[in-house]
Amino acid sequence: MTKYGKKILEIINASRSHMAAEEIFDALRQVYPSVVLATVYNNLSRLWQDGLIRKISTEGMPDRYDRIQRHDHLICKGCGKLSDIDLGDLTQQLEKQAGISIVSYDLKLTYVCEDCRSKFQKKGM
Repeated sequence: MTKYGKKILEIINASRSHMAAEEIFDALRQVYPSVVLATVYNNLSRLWQDGLIRKISTEGMPDRYDRIQRHDHLICKGCGKLSDIDLGDLTQQLEKQAGISIVSYDLKLTYVCEDCRSKFQKKGM
């Protein structure tokens, strides 16, 4: 792993904010001012392929990156806010229902956050 890859992994593991590549790039530039955005994308791709980070894809939003620790996500349909939620490990339950062995799963629950709900109510929606 390159020095950039190690630092990117450290940044992601220390964060709980589900950073996009550009945010990771800004944080990495604090340590390595001459780094370029392509280096961040290449390292993120390698870290994800190696199973060291999670990539969270949401329609209409940039991919965001997260630590590998088992947890699930809440995603606001209005603003795209992404939050962690711990529903426990559902692997055995899902395997039983699906009738197959599951290597892993990524549960994303879509909802409307309080801020967006307030905005919709003010608009009469």
